[in-house]
Amino acid sequence: MTATPPSLLEVRALAAGYGASEVLFGIDLRITEGTVATLLGRNGMGKTTTIRTLLGLLPARAGEVHFSGQRITGMATDAIARLGIALVPEGRQVFPNLTVRENLVAFAANRAQQEPPWTLARVFEFFPRLRERADNLGSQLSGGEQQMLAIGRALMTNPRLLILDEATEGLAPLVREDIWRCLAALKAAGQTILVIDKYVERLIALADQHTILERGRVVWQGSSARLAADRALWHRYLGV
Repeated sequence: MTATPPSLLEVRALAAGYGASEVLFGIDLRITEGTVATLLGRNGMGKTTTIRTLLGLLPARAGEVHFSGQRITGMATDAIARLGIALVPEGRQVFPNLTVRENLVAFAANRAQQEPPWTLARVFEFFPRLRERADNLGSQLSGGEQQMLAIGRALMTNPRLLILDEATEGLAPLVREDIWRCLAALKAAGQTILVIDKYVERLIALADQHTILERGRVVWQGSSARLAADRALWHRYLGV
């Protein structure tokens, strides 16, 4: 019998909310190192709240989050980040008054001694457009360039887990293709990724496992093969 590989991230019965409103109801999520996982669901179903809670940006009301075997529930967000989790946030949130180079260098770290490390030179090799725009301010970049910068900034922390919230939201089709190619290359390099996006077909091609949320609850989990085979599930929960 094949042993189940250990989880890099494990979320157990997670509950959270805002004020008197309960948003998450017992979320379970498990991500194995070196795989790509997704959170799927229509807008307002709890995907971003899940991310905020596991990163400590929103306190958990119940349940636990474990990362690399360590319980991180209740830890400060900066302490969680130092363990090796990096977020590419919805809306990108690059520093508008810093140059591309400054945005990247400001986040440089390799606490886990990852090999080969993500350096400025490696990020510029991965995103040649950022090299071309190295001295431009964040406010002078297009939406696609800002998304590349946000990903590059996260990679400069040398994360064990890379999280992307709305990975291609608001991007032109050709730019979206660049981002999908980027994520596929990161997966091929062994990067563990959790991604939120609405393009199910592309996520099926990229990811190993999927979790669908509906009104703050997990309603389905499974592989890309299972999700691809069940179009009725898409229409029921994903609005496609």
